[in-house]
Amino acid sequence: MAFSPASLETALPDCPGASHYWVAYSGGVDSHALLHAMAALRLPGGAALGAVHVNHGLQAGAGRWQAHCRSVCRDLGVPCVDLQVDGRAASGESPEAAARQARYQALQAWLPAGDCLLTAQHRDDQAETLLLQLLRGSGVGGLAAMPPMAVFGAGHLLRPLLGFSRESLLAYARRHGLQWVEDPSNLDTGLDRNYLRHRILPVLRERWPAASATLSRSAAHCAEAAQLLSALAQQDMAALSGDGAETLPVAGLAGLNPPRRRNLLRHWIASRGATVPSAAVLARVEQDVLASRVDAEPCVRFGQYAIRRYRDSIHLTTPAPELSPGLVLDWDPGSTPELGVAGGVLSASEATGSGIRRSSLQEGVRVSFRRGGERCQPAGRRHHHTLKKLLQEQGVPPWERRWLPLIYIGDRLAAVAGLWVCEPFSTAPGEAGLVIRWRHGQQAHRD
Repeated sequence: MAFSPASLETALPDCPGASHYWVAYSGGVDSHALLHAMAALRLPGGAALGAVHVNHGLQAGAGRWQAHCRSVCRDLGVPCVDLQVDGRAASGESPEAAARQARYQALQAWLPAGDCLLTAQHRDDQAETLLLQLLRGSGVGGLAAMPPMAVFGAGHLLRPLLGFSRESLLAYARRHGLQWVEDPSNLDTGLDRNYLRHRILPVLRERWPAASATLSRSAAHCAEAAQLLSALAQQDMAALSGDGAETLPVAGLAGLNPPRRRNLLRHWIASRGATVPSAAVLARVEQDVLASRVDAEPCVRFGQYAIRRYRDSIHLTTPAPELSPGLVLDWDPGSTPELGVAGGVLSASEATGSGIRRSSLQEGVRVSFRRGGERCQPAGRRHHHTLKKLLQEQGVPPWERRWLPLIYIGDRLAAVAGLWVCEPFSTAPGEAGLVIRWRHGQQAHRD
């Protein structure tokens, strides 16, 4: 398909309600062609057009490229925003991945709410991405490569050029006399994508001239399959634990056949904001976690996350906060209603007939954490119990117990934040009280 403003208008994904379209403009031929064609369009709803340039600071000519982009935008009458990032790779990190991550993080943080960011990936980029994902052993989610539209920060990311070849964009740029910059790193075949682009795909096209188009079509098929798998996983999660479940039941997972079970695990992990682990890690989850004894409390770690079992459920956890031994914090809930501690927030609010008796606070409030041997007589119970037993009864997983804030008044345990108020600190009906809440991550408890 020949590239032109008219063909771009047909291919441009719908971005309802957008007041501004921003082209991610590197100064290279692809993004220049996109920006030039967008400037010739009448955008939906009278939306405005702008460009945003990311300077990674990686090339000696980065400053000249930035000035070039500003000059082009000025000639087109398009406002240009400059972003500066540190795109250097850490030890052992891919230079391509480091620069890409720095660029997208900066763009995502910057993009105004409701606006649309357009990037210039085209059909040949899509083919390269599919091959890279195949060589990494990705599933259909990875083989779906790049979607034409996705939620991006407070707005959306659009890729309107996925149906156009690199050659069609280059032909458009030459036809209109466009001037662009060449990034010398694009010729470095030591980088995986460049190796595919310059060494592998040309050979494939000698035998299969339409290779890029057919590979991109396969990516589209994989995208449809990924959508179906996601819908199935949502159904399974809703049936087993409900939408947004923090845990999954072991028995329910065991009732699914292995491919369906792994599909649900991937979906659940991603829904919790974690990076989906490899097939080898999921195999360990099935063997070491789901098949373990009820009292074994197994753990499989991947990156900064871990999947654990407690009783009949599995949990996804992040590293527990570091706590100094014997940490004790003074807290005045009256003047400081919120206190950040142990990766969460303690908050206090006035109440009547619930919480800690207001009159007992004169001795001062301290926040501490478990050392062992603590006892509490929860309001409404006749006897004291060890905190260990109470937490077991409540079903609090062992790895969460260490950083549950304990509220002391004087030298006596008055409450376990978010769970119990201990006698004799509980309020009587109609008595002024202070309700202590504890929020950690996505969890929220109330005492």
